Amino acid sequence: MAEVEPKDTCDTSNASAHSNSNADQPDRLVRVYADGIYDLFHFGHARSLEQAKKSFPNTYLLVGCCNDETTHKFKGKTVMTESERYESLRHCKWVDEVIPDAPWVINQEFLDKHEIAYVAHDSLPYADASGAGKDVYEFVKAVGRFKETKRTDGISTSDIIMRIVKDYNQYVLRNLDRGYTRKELGVSFVKEKRLRVNMRLKKLQEKVKEHQEKVGEKIQTVAMHRNEWVENADRWVAGFLEMFEEGCHKMGTAIRDRIQESLRGQQSRENVVRTQLYMIVIFVFAFLLAISVQLELVLCVHPPGNPKDLDGEILSHPCFIARFCLSLSSDRIEIVGQ
Repeated sequence: MAEVEPKDTCDTSNASAHSNSNADQPDRLVRVYADGIYDLFHFGHARSLEQAKKSFPNTYLLVGCCNDETTHKFKGKTVMTESERYESLRHCKWVDEVIPDAPWVINQEFLDKHEIAYVAHDSLPYADASGAGKDVYEFVKAVGRFKETKRTDGISTSDIIMRIVKDYNQYVLRNLDRGYTRKELGVSFVKEKRLRVNMRLKKLQEKVKEHQEKVGEKIQTVAMHRNEWVENADRWVAGFLEMFEEGCHKMGTAIRDRIQESLRGQQSRENVVRTQLYMIVIFVFAFLLAISVQLELVLCVHPPGNPKDLDGEILSHPCFIARFCLSLSSDRIEIVGQ
Protein backbone atom coordinates (compact mmCIF):
# COMPACT_ATOMS: atom_id res chain seq x y z
CA MET A 1 0.00 0.00 0.00
CA ALA A 2 1.12 3.54 -0.68
CA GLU A 3 2.10 5.64 2.28
CA VAL A 4 -0.74 7.97 3.34
CA GLU A 5 0.02 11.64 3.87
CA PRO A 6 -1.67 13.55 6.70
CA LYS A 7 -5.11 14.77 5.75
CA ASP A 8 -4.23 18.42 6.39
CA THR A 9 -1.88 18.30 3.37
CA CYS A 10 -4.53 16.87 1.02
CA ASP A 11 -6.58 18.84 -1.50
CA THR A 12 -10.18 18.68 -0.23
CA SER A 13 -11.59 22.10 -1.16
CA ASN A 14 -14.45 22.74 -3.57
CA ALA A 15 -14.41 21.93 -7.27
CA SER A 16 -13.11 25.31 -8.53
CA ALA A 17 -10.41 25.31 -5.90
CA HIS A 18 -9.41 21.82 -6.99
CA SER A 19 -8.84 22.94 -10.57
CA ASN A 20 -6.74 25.95 -9.54
CA SER A 21 -4.71 24.08 -6.93
CA ASN A 22 -4.03 21.19 -9.30
CA ALA A 23 -2.79 23.60 -11.96
CA ASP A 24 -0.61 25.55 -9.49
CA GLN A 25 0.61 22.58 -7.42
CA PRO A 26 0.85 19.46 -9.61
CA ASP A 27 2.59 17.46 -6.84
CA ARG A 28 -0.10 18.07 -4.26
CA LEU A 29 -1.88 14.89 -3.10
CA VAL A 30 -5.43 14.52 -4.47
CA ARG A 31 -7.84 12.14 -2.78
CA VAL A 32 -9.87 10.25 -5.41
CA TYR A 33 -12.69 7.85 -4.60
CA ALA A 34 -13.93 4.88 -6.66
CA ASP A 35 -16.62 2.43 -5.64
CA GLY A 36 -18.35 -0.72 -6.80
CA ILE A 37 -19.29 -4.29 -5.91
CA TYR A 38 -16.09 -5.92 -7.24
CA ASP A 39 -17.53 -9.44 -7.23
CA LEU A 40 -15.20 -12.00 -8.86
CA PHE A 41 -12.50 -9.33 -9.08
CA HIS A 42 -11.05 -9.34 -12.63
CA PHE A 43 -8.68 -7.30 -14.80
CA GLY A 44 -11.52 -5.00 -15.91
CA HIS A 45 -11.86 -3.87 -12.29
CA ALA A 46 -8.09 -3.47 -12.00
CA ARG A 47 -7.90 -1.32 -15.15
CA SER A 48 -10.62 1.04 -13.93
CA LEU A 49 -8.79 1.44 -10.62
CA GLU A 50 -5.54 2.05 -12.50
CA GLN A 51 -7.20 4.88 -14.46
CA ALA A 52 -8.51 6.40 -11.23
CA LYS A 53 -5.08 6.14 -9.62
CA LYS A 54 -3.43 7.86 -12.61
CA SER A 55 -6.05 10.62 -12.96
CA PHE A 56 -3.66 13.04 -11.21
CA PRO A 57 0.14 13.07 -10.88
CA ASN A 58 -0.13 12.46 -7.13
CA THR A 59 -3.30 10.50 -6.26
CA TYR A 60 -4.43 8.81 -3.08
CA LEU A 61 -7.05 6.27 -4.18
CA LEU A 62 -9.85 5.26 -1.83
CA VAL A 63 -12.09 2.40 -2.96
CA GLY A 64 -15.51 1.85 -1.47
CA CYS A 65 -17.20 -1.55 -1.55
CA CYS A 66 -20.82 -2.20 -0.59
CA ASN A 67 -21.63 -4.92 1.95
CA ASP A 68 -23.68 -8.04 1.21
CA GLU A 69 -26.93 -6.67 2.61
CA THR A 70 -26.92 -3.55 0.44
CA THR A 71 -25.70 -5.38 -2.65
CA HIS A 72 -28.25 -8.20 -2.43
CA LYS A 73 -31.00 -5.66 -1.89
CA PHE A 74 -30.25 -3.37 -4.85
CA LYS A 75 -28.28 -5.54 -7.31
CA GLY A 76 -28.68 -9.22 -6.51
CA LYS A 77 -26.81 -12.17 -5.06
CA THR A 78 -23.03 -12.16 -5.28
CA VAL A 79 -20.65 -15.08 -5.72
CA MET A 80 -18.12 -13.78 -3.19
CA THR A 81 -18.89 -12.61 0.32
CA GLU A 82 -18.27 -9.03 1.40
CA SER A 83 -15.09 -9.97 3.29
CA GLU A 84 -13.73 -11.78 0.21
CA ARG A 85 -14.47 -8.75 -1.96
CA TYR A 86 -12.79 -6.39 0.52
CA GLU A 87 -9.71 -8.60 0.64
CA SER A 88 -9.50 -8.78 -3.16
CA LEU A 89 -9.37 -4.99 -3.32
CA ARG A 90 -6.67 -4.78 -0.64
CA HIS A 91 -4.40 -6.89 -2.83
CA CYS A 92 -4.75 -4.59 -5.86
CA LYS A 93 -1.61 -2.47 -6.22
CA TRP A 94 -3.54 0.64 -7.34
CA VAL A 95 -5.63 0.80 -4.14
CA ASP A 96 -4.35 2.86 -1.21
CA GLU A 97 -7.32 2.38 1.11
CA VAL A 98 -10.48 0.25 1.15
CA ILE A 99 -13.68 1.67 2.63
CA PRO A 100 -16.01 -1.21 3.63
CA ASP A 101 -19.79 -0.84 3.92
CA ALA A 102 -19.76 1.93 1.31
CA PRO A 103 -23.09 3.70 0.64
CA TRP A 104 -25.07 2.88 -2.49
CA VAL A 105 -25.49 6.59 -3.32
CA ILE A 106 -22.75 9.15 -2.59
CA ASN A 107 -23.73 12.39 -0.84
CA GLN A 108 -21.94 15.49 0.42
CA GLU A 109 -21.69 14.12 3.95
CA PHE A 110 -19.76 11.07 2.72
CA LEU A 111 -17.40 13.26 0.62
CA ASP A 112 -16.67 15.52 3.59
CA LYS A 113 -16.17 12.62 6.01
CA HIS A 114 -13.44 11.05 3.87
CA GLU A 115 -12.17 14.37 2.43
CA ILE A 116 -12.76 13.17 -1.13
CA ALA A 117 -11.85 15.59 -3.93
CA TYR A 118 -13.11 13.57 -6.91
CA VAL A 119 -15.15 10.45 -7.63
CA ALA A 120 -13.92 8.23 -10.49
CA HIS A 121 -16.23 5.99 -12.51
CA ASP A 122 -17.28 5.38 -16.12
CA SER A 123 -19.67 7.96 -17.54
CA LEU A 124 -22.61 5.65 -18.26
CA PRO A 125 -25.60 6.34 -15.99
CA TYR A 126 -25.71 3.76 -13.21
CA ALA A 127 -29.35 3.18 -12.29
CA ASP A 128 -30.20 3.97 -8.69
CA ALA A 129 -32.19 0.92 -7.61
CA SER A 130 -32.82 2.52 -4.23
CA GLY A 131 -35.21 5.00 -5.86
CA ALA A 132 -33.23 8.11 -4.92
CA GLY A 133 -32.55 9.08 -8.54
CA LYS A 134 -31.77 7.93 -12.09
CA ASP A 135 -28.01 7.91 -11.58
CA VAL A 136 -26.11 7.22 -8.36
CA TYR A 137 -23.37 9.63 -9.54
CA GLU A 138 -25.79 12.40 -10.46
CA PHE A 139 -24.78 14.50 -7.45
CA VAL A 140 -20.98 14.44 -8.00
CA LYS A 141 -21.47 15.10 -11.72
CA ALA A 142 -23.61 18.13 -10.90
CA VAL A 143 -21.00 19.66 -8.57
CA GLY A 144 -18.11 19.02 -11.00
CA ARG A 145 -16.29 16.44 -8.91
CA PHE A 146 -16.59 13.48 -11.27
CA LYS A 147 -13.61 11.92 -13.11
CA GLU A 148 -14.49 9.67 -16.02
CA THR A 149 -12.83 6.28 -16.54
CA LYS A 150 -13.23 3.86 -19.46
CA ARG A 151 -14.79 0.42 -19.22
CA THR A 152 -12.92 -2.65 -20.48
CA ASP A 153 -14.94 -4.36 -23.19
CA GLY A 154 -15.33 -8.14 -23.21
CA ILE A 155 -15.02 -8.75 -19.47
CA SER A 156 -17.44 -8.35 -16.60
CA THR A 157 -18.64 -10.28 -13.59
CA SER A 158 -21.90 -11.07 -15.39
CA ASP A 159 -19.96 -12.48 -18.38
CA ILE A 160 -17.92 -14.76 -16.13
CA ILE A 161 -21.06 -16.05 -14.40
CA MET A 162 -22.71 -16.60 -17.80
CA ARG A 163 -19.76 -18.76 -18.93
CA ILE A 164 -20.14 -20.94 -15.85
CA VAL A 165 -23.89 -21.27 -16.30
CA LYS A 166 -23.46 -22.11 -19.99
CA ASP A 167 -21.09 -25.00 -19.22
CA TYR A 168 -22.77 -25.88 -15.92
CA ASN A 169 -22.67 -29.66 -16.46
CA GLN A 170 -18.96 -29.68 -17.21
CA TYR A 171 -18.13 -27.64 -14.12
CA VAL A 172 -20.29 -29.89 -11.93
CA LEU A 173 -18.46 -32.99 -13.19
CA ARG A 174 -15.14 -31.18 -12.84
CA ASN A 175 -15.79 -30.56 -9.15
CA LEU A 176 -17.19 -34.05 -8.58
CA ASP A 177 -13.98 -35.48 -10.02
CA ARG A 178 -11.99 -33.24 -7.66
CA GLY A 179 -13.64 -34.67 -4.57
CA TYR A 180 -16.69 -32.49 -3.98
CA THR A 181 -19.84 -34.35 -3.00
CA ARG A 182 -23.09 -34.01 -4.89
CA LYS A 183 -24.69 -32.56 -1.75
CA GLU A 184 -22.09 -29.79 -1.65
CA LEU A 185 -22.88 -29.02 -5.28
CA GLY A 186 -26.65 -29.28 -4.79
CA VAL A 187 -26.98 -32.13 -7.31
CA SER A 188 -29.34 -35.10 -6.92
CA PHE A 189 -28.20 -38.72 -7.29
CA VAL A 190 -30.11 -39.16 -10.56
CA LYS A 191 -28.73 -35.93 -12.04
CA GLU A 192 -25.18 -36.91 -11.11
CA LYS A 193 -25.50 -40.26 -12.92
CA ARG A 194 -27.10 -38.64 -15.95
CA LEU A 195 -24.31 -36.07 -16.17
CA ARG A 196 -21.64 -38.77 -16.00
CA VAL A 197 -23.33 -40.84 -18.74
CA ASN A 198 -23.69 -37.78 -20.99
CA MET A 199 -20.07 -36.85 -20.44
CA ARG A 200 -18.88 -40.37 -21.33
CA LEU A 201 -20.98 -40.30 -24.50
CA LYS A 202 -19.54 -36.93 -25.43
CA LYS A 203 -15.97 -38.16 -24.94
CA LEU A 204 -16.77 -41.27 -27.02
CA GLN A 205 -18.12 -39.10 -29.84
CA GLU A 206 -14.99 -36.96 -29.75
CA LYS A 207 -12.76 -40.05 -29.96
CA VAL A 208 -14.78 -41.48 -32.87
CA LYS A 209 -14.57 -38.17 -34.71
CA GLU A 210 -10.83 -37.95 -34.09
CA HIS A 211 -10.38 -41.53 -35.35
CA GLN A 212 -12.42 -40.79 -38.48
CA GLU A 213 -10.26 -37.77 -39.24
CA LYS A 214 -7.07 -39.84 -38.87
CA VAL A 215 -8.44 -42.60 -41.13
CA GLY A 216 -9.46 -40.02 -43.71
CA GLU A 217 -5.97 -38.53 -43.72
CA LYS A 218 -4.41 -41.98 -44.20
CA ILE A 219 -6.80 -42.80 -47.08
CA GLN A 220 -5.88 -39.55 -48.81
CA THR A 221 -2.17 -40.30 -48.38
CA VAL A 222 -2.53 -43.84 -49.78
CA ALA A 223 -4.60 -42.60 -52.73
CA MET A 224 -2.01 -39.94 -53.50
CA HIS A 225 0.83 -42.50 -53.46
CA ARG A 226 -1.20 -44.94 -55.59
CA ASN A 227 -1.91 -42.28 -58.22
CA GLU A 228 1.75 -41.37 -58.30
CA TRP A 229 2.72 -45.05 -58.72
CA VAL A 230 0.21 -45.54 -61.55
CA GLU A 231 1.55 -42.50 -63.40
CA ASN A 232 5.11 -43.77 -63.08
CA ALA A 233 4.06 -47.27 -64.18
CA ASP A 234 2.33 -45.85 -67.26
CA ARG A 235 5.51 -44.02 -68.21
CA TRP A 236 7.60 -47.15 -67.70
CA VAL A 237 5.24 -49.28 -69.82
CA ALA A 238 5.16 -46.71 -72.62
CA GLY A 239 8.95 -46.48 -72.64
CA PHE A 240 9.38 -50.24 -72.63
CA LEU A 241 6.90 -50.77 -75.46
CA GLU A 242 8.60 -48.11 -77.53
CA MET A 243 12.00 -49.75 -77.05
CA PHE A 244 10.56 -53.23 -77.66
CA GLU A 245 8.83 -52.13 -80.86
CA GLU A 246 11.99 -50.50 -82.13
CA GLY A 247 13.99 -53.70 -81.46
CA CYS A 248 11.44 -55.92 -83.18
CA HIS A 249 11.34 -53.57 -86.14
CA LYS A 250 15.11 -53.81 -86.49
CA MET A 251 14.93 -57.60 -86.23
CA GLY A 252 12.22 -57.75 -88.89
CA THR A 253 14.24 -55.50 -91.17
CA ALA A 254 17.27 -57.75 -90.78
CA ILE A 255 15.22 -60.88 -91.60
CA ARG A 256 13.67 -59.22 -94.62
CA ASP A 257 17.07 -58.11 -95.91
CA ARG A 258 18.42 -61.62 -95.44
CA ILE A 259 15.53 -63.13 -97.40
CA GLN A 260 15.95 -60.63 -100.19
CA GLU A 261 19.65 -61.38 -100.41
CA SER A 262 18.89 -65.11 -100.57
CA LEU A 263 16.36 -64.64 -103.35
CA ARG A 264 18.66 -62.40 -105.34
CA GLY A 265 21.35 -65.08 -105.10
CA GLN A 266 19.04 -67.36 -107.15
CA GLN A 267 18.71 -70.01 -104.53
CA SER A 268 16.70 -73.09 -105.23
CA ARG A 269 12.95 -73.07 -104.61
CA GLU A 270 13.42 -75.38 -101.65
CA ASN A 271 15.70 -72.87 -99.99
CA VAL A 272 13.17 -70.11 -100.64
CA VAL A 273 10.35 -72.16 -99.09
CA ARG A 274 12.55 -73.06 -96.13
CA THR A 275 13.47 -69.42 -95.65
CA GLN A 276 9.84 -68.34 -95.80
CA LEU A 277 8.88 -70.98 -93.24
CA TYR A 278 11.72 -69.78 -91.04
CA MET A 279 10.41 -66.22 -91.36
CA ILE A 280 6.86 -67.32 -90.45
CA VAL A 281 8.10 -69.16 -87.34
CA ILE A 282 10.03 -66.10 -86.18
CA PHE A 283 7.03 -63.88 -86.89
CA VAL A 284 4.68 -66.11 -84.84
CA PHE A 285 7.19 -66.24 -81.97
CA ALA A 286 7.60 -62.46 -81.92
CA PHE A 287 3.83 -61.98 -82.05
CA LEU A 288 3.21 -64.32 -79.10
CA LEU A 289 6.05 -62.73 -77.11
CA ALA A 290 4.66 -59.24 -77.66
CA ILE A 291 1.17 -60.29 -76.54
CA SER A 292 2.57 -61.96 -73.41
CA VAL A 293 4.65 -58.91 -72.44
CA GLN A 294 1.79 -56.46 -72.94
CA LEU A 295 -0.61 -58.65 -70.92
CA GLU A 296 1.79 -58.75 -67.97
CA LEU A 297 2.36 -54.98 -68.08
CA VAL A 298 -1.38 -54.26 -68.20
CA LEU A 299 -2.01 -56.54 -65.22
CA CYS A 300 0.75 -54.74 -63.24
CA VAL A 301 -0.76 -51.31 -63.86
CA HIS A 302 -4.38 -52.46 -63.35
CA PRO A 303 -4.45 -55.29 -60.80
CA PRO A 304 -7.35 -57.80 -60.63
CA GLY A 305 -9.05 -55.71 -57.88
CA ASN A 306 -9.83 -53.07 -60.53
CA PRO A 307 -10.75 -55.20 -63.64
CA LYS A 308 -10.18 -53.61 -67.04
CA ASP A 309 -10.91 -54.61 -70.61
CA LEU A 310 -7.59 -56.35 -71.31
CA ASP A 311 -8.24 -56.45 -75.05
CA GLY A 312 -8.83 -52.72 -75.00
CA GLU A 313 -5.61 -52.15 -73.00
CA ILE A 314 -3.54 -54.23 -75.46
CA LEU A 315 -5.08 -52.71 -78.57
CA SER A 316 -4.68 -49.19 -77.11
CA HIS A 317 -0.91 -49.37 -77.67
CA PRO A 318 0.66 -48.88 -81.15
CA CYS A 319 0.66 -52.32 -82.80
CA PHE A 320 4.17 -52.78 -84.08
CA ILE A 321 3.31 -56.42 -85.07
CA ALA A 322 0.80 -55.20 -87.66
CA ARG A 323 3.36 -52.89 -89.18
CA PHE A 324 5.90 -55.68 -89.19
CA CYS A 325 3.45 -57.98 -91.05
CA LEU A 326 2.62 -55.28 -93.58
CA SER A 327 6.26 -54.63 -94.25
CA LEU A 328 6.90 -58.34 -94.81
CA SER A 329 3.84 -58.63 -97.06
CA SER A 330 4.89 -55.68 -99.19
CA ASP A 331 8.40 -57.04 -99.57
CA ARG A 332 7.03 -60.45 -100.53
CA ILE A 333 4.76 -58.92 -103.15
CA GLU A 334 7.69 -56.95 -104.47
CA ILE A 335 9.84 -60.08 -104.68
CA VAL A 336 7.13 -62.15 -106.38
CA GLY A 337 6.61 -59.39 -108.89
CA GLN A 338 10.29 -59.49 -109.76
